[in-house]
Amino acid sequence: MRTETPWGPWDPLTLPGTAALLAPLRTLWWIAGGYAVELAVGRAYREHGDVDVLLLRRDQLAVQRTLPGWEWWAADPPGTLRPWDPGEILPADVHDIWCRPGPDEPWRVQFMLDDVAGDDWVFRRDPRIRLPLDRLGAVSGDGVPYVVPEVQLLYKSRSRRPKDELDFAAALSVLGDGQRSWLTETITLAEGADHPWAARLRAG
Repeated sequence: MRTETPWGPWDPLTLPGTAALLAPLRTLWWIAGGYAVELAVGRAYREHGDVDVLLLRRDQLAVQRTLPGWEWWAADPPGTLRPWDPGEILPADVHDIWCRPGPDEPWRVQFMLDDVAGDDWVFRRDPRIRLPLDRLGAVSGDGVPYVVPEVQLLYKSRSRRPKDELDFAAALSVLGDGQRSWLTETITLAEGADHPWAARLRAG
């Protein structure tokens, strides 16, 4: 779905297109955002304004080298874009990168950077929340890696926009007991025991 932004239009790649683009990348990566929840659920149920890909911060330069002809812009807090120069190590407070084939092209992919400590993924909003790295992702029937729904919903739990509510409702049917327990515990820790999603998860 093509959308307009102050920094130019978004015309995101399809999931197959994104997977093909990143096939040469020899580091871990996962489809994130609403698409990740759809991959977990096994069906499409809403439109998407962009396509998000999660990378580990330690691998940020690998994706630059994989797509050397593309244009990269880092989203510096609190929300300004600036060029990401080849070989630059981004500061720890930069988590989002917009990417397009050239300056006259629409944005096609958004990359997000997350941290690890040893063999654990670390939640950027609360470092007390961690998960073994080998449990961070799953693989769709078509071979596309994606962020597991409990982690993606944890990220979505703070904003709870209409699309996030749709994703939460759709994912409830595929969350196993262990996933529900982890998500309930982490939402409670990060957002408080009175968070409505935590209450719904506890209610089963």
